Amino acid sequence: MKQLTLILIILVASLPMFSQSNAEKICGTYLVVEKSEVSKVKITRMSNGDFEGKIVWMKNPKFDDGTPKTDVMNPDPSKRKTPADKIVLLHNFKYDSKNDEWSGEIYNPVEGNMYKAYAKFESPKKLKVRGYVGLPIFGRSMYWDKLD
Repeated sequence: MKQLTLILIILVASLPMFSQSNAEKICGTYLVVEKSEVSKVKITRMSNGDFEGKIVWMKNPKFDDGTPKTDVMNPDPSKRKTPADKIVLLHNFKYDSKNDEWSGEIYNPVEGNMYKAYAKFESPKKLKVRGYVGLPIFGRSMYWDKLD
């Protein structure tokens, strides 16, 4: 009986560890193809425990005239000179172990707007990212391919 109790205590104590590793599986670099734009987004865990997704590479980081693309539509004037290949897209994403998904906000640099969002794996290497207004039914999904 003592052995069974000890085993149960160990199992219960290790549950947060399993949840932690599931939360971390979103971390990595993703290939994102959105209309004619091709980029890579890196998702990392921040010091506060939330997850953030930042553009780290763009196939076309410059406009046709050769000038670098920047975050010109950002509502914060101090961020409008941020190079397009350094824009933070995913903000304050938190892991929900019950639904095995992450939720937070997604920034659309084309419009300069922030939307509610969630992310969930469709397969081990395909992440569905859905941005929406109000309810998820009023939104749009993208599929990001995990590279690492």
